[in-house]
Amino acid sequence: MAEEIRAEMVANVWKVVAAAGDTVAEGDTLVILESMKMEIPVVAESDGVLRQLAVNEGDVVQEGDLIAVIE
Repeated sequence: MAEEIRAEMVANVWKVVAAAGDTVAEGDTLVILESMKMEIPVVAESDGVLRQLAVNEGDVVQEGDLIAVIE
């Protein structure tokens, strides 16, 4: 079953750490968001394969926007 990871706040995508096709473990950092001068890591919530990374460095995400899909 696919797990969607969505943005919890409005933020800039500061750094993309993982790539589509990567095997990830629970707790691995996928991207780092920046909001109000704070860096917020977005982590995998389960083990699996990163099937889709829906953001690029420099993108602005809104609350609820899709960041990644893990299967």
